[in-house]
Formats: sequence, C-alpha cells, structure tokens
Amino acid sequence: MPLNCMTPADDNASRSTRLDQYLRLTAENDARAFERLYQETAPAVYAYTLSVLKNRQDAEDVLHDCYVSIYHSAKGYRSQGRPMGWIMSIAKNLCFQTLRRRSRTEELDEEDWARLPALQGMSDEERMTVRACLSALRDDEQKVLLLHAVAGFKHREIADFLELPLSTVISKYNRAAKKLKSILEKESV
Repeated sequence: MPLNCMTPADDNASRSTRLDQYLRLTAENDARAFERLYQETAPAVYAYTLSVLKNRQDAEDVLHDCYVSIYHSAKGYRSQGRPMGWIMSIAKNLCFQTLRRRSRTEELDEEDWARLPALQGMSDEERMTVRACLSALRDDEQKVLLLHAVAGFKHREIADFLELPLSTVISKYNRAAKKLKSILEKESV
C-alpha cells in the first residue's frame, strides 16, 4: 500500500501494518517514512514519557533519544504485529535509565500538562480539574489511565509495554476510573 493512501482513521490492525511498513522503510533509510512514523507515534510516546518522568525537559530528551534509537535500530526490528509495543519498550527503557541516573521524580507543572495532546483545547479551569483529579491517583494508576484515555492505547498494549498482566492493567484502570468518578461526583455536589 503506498504511503500516501494511509489515513489515521484506519483500524488497529492496519495501524500496526502501517507502522510496520514505516519501520521497514526507515531501515532502508527512507526519511519520509521515518517522519510519518514520528508524526503518528510521538504524541503517545511523549505522553508516556511525561507521565513517567514528570519533567518536560527529561521527557523531551527521552523522546528525542527514543527516535534516534528507533532510527538506528530499525534494521533489527522484526515485525510481530506490535510495532507500538516495540517503540514503547524503547521509551520505557530510556525513562528508567533517566530515573536511575537522576534518582528523582517531580510533579508536572501547568505548562507540561497543557502540552499533553489530549488536553489541548481545554480551558485552564478544565485542565486544572483534570490535573487535580489525576493527582489523587497513585503513579501506576495515572500511567495506565493516561496511556489508555489520553494516548489511546488498548489495555493489552499497555500490559505489554509495562510488562504487567492484562488483568492488572484492567484492574488499575477501573480503580482509577472509579476514583475519578468519585472525585468528580463530590465536586459537583
């Protein structure tokens, strides 16, 4: 399938096929395919790195390093129908390296929150509400919720790149959603 015929509205299977094709072409030094791979996957990778590192500069550095690594490792990529899992594994490993190296976690500032793609277009008040609700969640619940609700990953994909059982991911997501619902119900009273 030619690159210019692909649309973001494709289903998950064709998205995986499309990303596999971009990776194969990147391995052949096709800059256009690498650019498209970046455009389609970077928002999710950035949301993940920011949720883990809680620091915009670190998240941007890891995002950059992730795509440098992808570019150089594309020749070794073997398609198993889960290109996002492969990409997120690289991002996850780089995040953990950064955390080990810096041995710190920080709260996200308002500017960092505003840069999350899913929160763009929200008013300051709406972003503050989302942020306050998310701060009531544990870090692991935040990650799962952000990866599913904000970055759009399926529970199975999240389980793969967080190396957790699917049932654990679903449980964490449901627990986080219940907590958020409870918080929002209290706020509206």
